[in-house]
Amino acid sequence: MRRPRTLVRLALTVALLTGLAGTASAAPPDTGASKSDNITHLASVPMTGPLTGGVNTDIAFAGKKAYVGNYAGFAIYDVGDPANPRMISQVSCPGSQNDISVYGGLLFLSTDQSRSDSSCQSVPQSPKIKESWEGIKIFDVRDPANPRYVAAVETKCGSHTHTLIPEPTKRSVYIYNSSYFPDATYPDCLPPNDRIDIIKVPLRDPAKAAVVASPVLFPDGGFPGSETGYETSGCHDITAFPARKIAAAACMGDGVLLDISRPAAPRVIDRVQDATNFSFWHGATFNGDGTKVVFMDELGGGGGAECNEVVGPDKGATAVFDIKHQKLNFRSYYKIPRHQAEGENCVSHNGSLIPVRGRDIMVQAWYQGGFSVWDFTDSAHPYEIGYFDRPPRQPSSFGGYWSVYYYNGTIYGTESVTAFDTFKISDKRTDSAGRVKLSELNVQTQPAFWG
Repeated sequence: MRRPRTLVRLALTVALLTGLAGTASAAPPDTGASKSDNITHLASVPMTGPLTGGVNTDIAFAGKKAYVGNYAGFAIYDVGDPANPRMISQVSCPGSQNDISVYGGLLFLSTDQSRSDSSCQSVPQSPKIKESWEGIKIFDVRDPANPRYVAAVETKCGSHTHTLIPEPTKRSVYIYNSSYFPDATYPDCLPPNDRIDIIKVPLRDPAKAAVVASPVLFPDGGFPGSETGYETSGCHDITAFPARKIAAAACMGDGVLLDISRPAAPRVIDRVQDATNFSFWHGATFNGDGTKVVFMDELGGGGGAECNEVVGPDKGATAVFDIKHQKLNFRSYYKIPRHQAEGENCVSHNGSLIPVRGRDIMVQAWYQGGFSVWDFTDSAHPYEIGYFDRPPRQPSSFGGYWSVYYYNGTIYGTESVTAFDTFKISDKRTDSAGRVKLSELNVQTQPAFWG
């Protein structure tokens, strides 16, 4: 979701750690939703404690644990039994939007709200004050019941999202940091902000993490903006495909294909724009062998009602591109086929691949449009094979799924303002994916399921 760099004022506690194992139990699946027959709602764990009143955001996975970001901090769940997920702990650490990832026993958290300092007890402070802090926080989560804050790295324009690029030796991990919305009145985040920041984290000594490069991706300034499209002034999110040494960067007005064979020095291979139908290039997902990529358009910033007849099927949608000869070739748009109520915020948002050999299938969040499972094997003719959709919350009330991902046989979703949900898909077209087992998954660091 896009948030301006003004102060986001939420009623949040600021205690560093609140252990809440066993206090949040899974609720029975709701019966008021519409869904396809192949989707079963397994469980819903409501927000509790310091995260109540925040907004659930991204999800990362390691072993039998799920790590859920929230504007108010993060939570760790035991998902060994997906039908009965159990909260292990949660940390109160406010700092919009707390995009999250895990690697090697470390947890990384993005802070994109100007704060008084880097601590979890900080308070909002104007970005016009040079001493204000934004960036990446690092926690040791080897004991998931007792996460420990170990380091922080300040970045010039904060950290809206981040992407991990593991070093081949596994001694370090690189973080591609994405941020945008610079302002001439922000001393640490001045225009044009045509770069990304790259942080290197030594895994044995994360306290030595530091920014090691800030490569410029848009020396020509990027997309200049249009009546409906945002001017490029940074990137929103980057998805890496390390096995092929490429990444796809969604950068406001530009979709970018990167060569990441040298992680500290990424190189732009190709760049595309869509002044007709795209408003804000938001995120990306590759297919299983990295020969296709889909880009999401977050028309309306996540708060708009964009899934209706007036907006139509090509705006606020997901665009499918083939990658041929290192070029992005547009093939089609995909958008959920159900019109939503005028008060329901709905737009293309975070999803992940479902690993089915020989097919390109993903599950994707659409806020109050629920989630959709869709097939883009034929790039020019994508189609839906499953869905889940709750009734409208209230007229003009924000909610719905922020991220919906597939991991080791289960679909997991962050309902933005209420709960952490689990689902099962039973369909001959996707059943084989259940045999693919991962030890860890950060969706924006996409694994190669096959060659």
